[in-house]
Amino acid sequence: MDTKITIKPIGIIHTPYKTTEGMPIQGAFEEKVTGTVELFQEYKEGLKDVEGFSHLILIYYFNRAKAEKLLGKPFLEDEVHGIFSIRGPMRPNHIGFSIVKIQKIEDNVSTFSEVDILDETPLLDIKPYVAYFDSRENTKNGWLEKHFLNGKIPKRTRLEEA
Repeated sequence: MDTKITIKPIGIIHTPYKTTEGMPIQGAFEEKVTGTVELFQEYKEGLKDVEGFSHLILIYYFNRAKAEKLLGKPFLEDEVHGIFSIRGPMRPNHIGFSIVKIQKIEDNVSTFSEVDILDETPLLDIKPYVAYFDSRENTKNGWLEKHFLNGKIPKRTRLEEA
């Protein structure tokens, strides 16, 4: 299939993270840090009824990723894994997603916590997180399972781009 797909940003994500150093490996591990989504004015109407949800799924473009790799080393270990078994930015289409917690919505700006996104990242889409649809039971966590044994939460933060 040789079809070109064109996607345009609908907004910009603003966070305190100018580099990956000190950024959590997942936003759920850093509840106090906040960021904002500045939705372009022409998309503001699409925020109607979003305030009724506690969390959003932000889909964005890893605009600082310079390469594509099919193998990568995730932040939690030294072992190499397939790119589709990790969430690193060096994927074929450089698309990322994060689940964030809504703090407030004013006009075209959404403030959120549980952030793990670099500042000035282009936003591609927003979807509501719906526990009825998005949460699953009896799941497996592959190679990550060993990092969460006995309720252990990894504290390691990102030190460099994967």
